[in-house]
Amino acid sequence: MTDLTPDLNNISLERWDHAVFRQNDLHVDVLRLDKIHPEISGNKWFKLKYYLENAKKEKKSLLISFGGAYSNHLLALAAAARLNGFSSAGYIRGEGPDRLSHTLQLAKEYGMELRFLSRSEYDLKKKSILLGNWEENDQNSFLIPEGGAGIEGIRGSEEILFLLPLRSFSHICTAVGTGTTMAGLMNSAGPGQKVIGISVLKGTRNLEPIDISWIRTGVNPAKIQMVHEYHFGGYAKYTPSLIDFMNQTFAESGIPTDFVYTGKLFFSVIRLAVMQLFPPSSRVLVLHTGGLQGNLSLTPGLLGY
Repeated sequence: MTDLTPDLNNISLERWDHAVFRQNDLHVDVLRLDKIHPEISGNKWFKLKYYLENAKKEKKSLLISFGGAYSNHLLALAAAARLNGFSSAGYIRGEGPDRLSHTLQLAKEYGMELRFLSRSEYDLKKKSILLGNWEENDQNSFLIPEGGAGIEGIRGSEEILFLLPLRSFSHICTAVGTGTTMAGLMNSAGPGQKVIGISVLKGTRNLEPIDISWIRTGVNPAKIQMVHEYHFGGYAKYTPSLIDFMNQTFAESGIPTDFVYTGKLFFSVIRLAVMQLFPPSSRVLVLHTGGLQGNLSLTPGLLGY
């Protein structure tokens, strides 16, 4: 377990060189948000930032949220709660397992109380909260949406692009789970920039899973693209070909990716370049949104890093 305060100074912008990029005259950089913190990594810190501030202002002591067995969000919340003097609890989708995932074990070590619910109970609880029925009746609790998916999570995500010279990129690419980060990028991108989201969920279409109400008025729909073909079986699913690609990418670039989000993102960027969907001379920004700890749930030795 790590007890390090998130450090934005650790973020770096690294060139991603690849034969396909050279062949198509593309300049591709990776924004290494994963370096912020081992657990509160990548976009998670930005999505939690304003929820934490509000909880402090309201003098709450217990942070509560939702997620699955491999939720980077819950682990980040558990770590952030510990660092900021809060207690934490997580509602987990699915019956309690005989053995906790590495992600949930770490969350527990950070002090998070794990509350397991069947999938139907989980969905009912989330629905009741959306309707304004929060049965905890605990004056000290502060509820954070699953994945930080809400106004404050979007607000924090809008600040990601403030980290670098915004106008220097023509395309901005990110993996998409709840859609919170992509919504923030869409709201803060310049008028000449295209934002491309790679959905890691099976069965999404159009702009799903983004909630249209999250998008600011004036955002040009023509500058938004959601790619749905590279989920590799669905959320937290993977194939041998994805693992091979992740190993090869690390060997060539030194940049580690995870099998839930960024591995699929990097694979997709290569595929889009192969299909020549980036015009020649494009400058492409790829967001490394962290979540590397999730790789510890894989069979040891499957990844070479």
